[in-house]
Amino acid sequence: MTTRLTDVVVDSADPAESAEFWSGLLERPVVDRTADAVVVALDGSANLVFVPVAEPKVVPNRLHLDLVTTSPQHRERLPARARERGAVPVDIGQGAVPWEVLADPAGNEFCVLEPRDEYLGIGPVAAVVVNAADPVALAGFWSHATGLPVTRQGPGFASLRREDGFWLEFVQVTEPKVVKNRLHLDVAPPPDGDLVLEVARLEACGAVRADVGQSVVPWVVLADPEGNEFCVLTPR
Repeated sequence: MTTRLTDVVVDSADPAESAEFWSGLLERPVVDRTADAVVVALDGSANLVFVPVAEPKVVPNRLHLDLVTTSPQHRERLPARARERGAVPVDIGQGAVPWEVLADPAGNEFCVLEPRDEYLGIGPVAAVVVNAADPVALAGFWSHATGLPVTRQGPGFASLRREDGFWLEFVQVTEPKVVKNRLHLDVAPPPDGDLVLEVARLEACGAVRADVGQSVVPWVVLADPEGNEFCVLTPR
């Protein structure tokens, strides 16, 4: 087994409130609730985790969720349900597109996609989308990091596919990263893996150590080649 994605982690001023919004919208249960995190189950091997962070959101997120719809009717119902739960439409310069861009009550942008065959049957989240200066190169790093194959790529985009859940996709933007990301990924070695060896392997792939004020913790915080923070958890 290789290192795998385990969590999508979201900074929140009120983790319980954020988890309630997303649990209700995605129709997925809250499976753990502590002072440090509220966890919503996403798919077969990954969770959506909300953690308390006091700093406010000041720029558009560089990572966001794309949501699955399965029919034209579902495409209409899901944004309506999101708005009923407190989401609002946002303009990030998307222009005339077949998907809808919204922000949750905490301001985190997400997209409700039109039905697409490649996302059917993988759960409510189609993809975690990462803004990138060089999507193909960054997808290459994450492919080496997780063992996921690069399924498709082209001018300005690249995608990694998980067999049991959301895709990991990279899209080209010109805006530089200027603050710590409010969404990040957690990865973990397999149960028979070694945290120290895995961190060394990821550093050899191009990751660097990152200080986000984590103090003494059992995981290691790294940043990918474009500065996106991620955590390497203990083997599991």
